Amino acid sequence: MKQVRVGLVGYNFMGRAHSNAYRQLPFYFPEAKAMPVMKVLCGRTKDRLAACAEQFGWEGIETSYKKLLERDDIDLIDITSPNNQHVEMVIAAAEAGKHVFCEKPLATSLADAKQALAAVKRAGCVHMICHNYRRAPAVSLAKRMIENGDLGEIYHWRAFYLQDWLMPPDVPMMWRVQKRIAGSGSLGDLMAHSIDTALWLLGDITQVCSTMKTFIKQRPQLSSFDTGLGGKADAGAKMGKVDVDDGVTMLAEFANGALGTFEATRYAAGRKNYNTFEVNGSKGSLVFNLERMNELEYYDCASPTDRVGFRVIQASHESHPFMAAGGDPSKGPRYWPVAHIIGYEHTFINTVADLMTAVATGKPVHPSFEDAVRTQAVLDACERAHKARAWVKVSK
Repeated sequence: MKQVRVGLVGYNFMGRAHSNAYRQLPFYFPEAKAMPVMKVLCGRTKDRLAACAEQFGWEGIETSYKKLLERDDIDLIDITSPNNQHVEMVIAAAEAGKHVFCEKPLATSLADAKQALAAVKRAGCVHMICHNYRRAPAVSLAKRMIENGDLGEIYHWRAFYLQDWLMPPDVPMMWRVQKRIAGSGSLGDLMAHSIDTALWLLGDITQVCSTMKTFIKQRPQLSSFDTGLGGKADAGAKMGKVDVDDGVTMLAEFANGALGTFEATRYAAGRKNYNTFEVNGSKGSLVFNLERMNELEYYDCASPTDRVGFRVIQASHESHPFMAAGGDPSKGPRYWPVAHIIGYEHTFINTVADLMTAVATGKPVHPSFEDAVRTQAVLDACERAHKARAWVKVSK
């Protein structure tokens, strides 16, 4: 069994999600062509870094990513640091001869994303962007059904990604509300997921128009840099300027003729992680909601008149993507019996399983950095359309 020695940069929300995936992979994918070795966890704050490494089972820690790249006992670099660090780390990792796995978005601009793609192509390494929602079984089932023609000609796509955690005005000036670090707000943080899913399910977006809004323009500054969603500002803290979008709405046209609507915000009271999409076609419709991620709603236009309506598919049977032990439905369930549901963390386990196969075989894995650049091109077009107050074409 091939081993892939992993160096992970970052130990907060995404770092912990990735750590758990590496740790759990051998239990759920024993047939994998390669297994991760949790070699080194890298971060800047040594005490927090060490605590996370001990909790998840990393062999060692490193406080400098440059020193991490110099090590000859690392095969794969996994990047979960703030957005503005992605490209620099990707390029350095590729030049050091490492395979690269990176959290989305790949970059804070389209030009930088293209540089990252060029670097991994020059190096010939395996590269993957982490859009884990593709590997929710219900979303992969939607992909299968659309490709099978079950929905016929596609007419409409509509997507919402809604959260509410940023609504309190005393939430401090973390990096996610600073353009120089995050690149954008709800656009890159949330809508990037919806765009990637749309491109995967329906194909290219050709042009967009959009509007973006910042609702709270100043927030109290933290006394020290904070990489997470939390943190408290000191009493009497100075105010900092918020220069990213809090909410964004986008209209889109697809190359296949479909019309699309997208909305993302971190100001939707009561919505905690409402990532949903609906696809309408000539033969039927599909609806997915991440907050009920094991379900896929399906409307079949061919249903008898007395049975008209959406039905719920429990996408947890061995016949559904990622759910069969060893990938063979005859061997029973990979996780639990049908309707004994899986969760958010399993989308990362499924993602890492495909990544390990790619490293073992040298074959491309999706979403790749090419896919990441396609998504970044739509994000770029959305920002340009907002500034121009007009429809703009998506760069090819």
